[in-house]
Amino acid sequence: MAAVAKAKTKTKQPLSAEPDTPLEDVVWGAFAGDPIFLEAMKLGRKYRESLRPKANAKRKSSNARPRH
Repeated sequence: MAAVAKAKTKTKQPLSAEPDTPLEDVVWGAFAGDPIFLEAMKLGRKYRESLRPKANAKRKSSNARPRH
């Protein structure tokens, strides 16, 4: 019963507008060395690079008449 009373008083405390520690300090380095995270970054980079136009890509010629 004491645990319930303690939890109840804890929930009634007002929330502070500013956190004690900035979020970037909490999150910074959270995924350092994580192989799953590194694989996700590699796949994301590969996908973004696939969306870029190729350096040697030539435009398709159209059969339309010239505009001038």
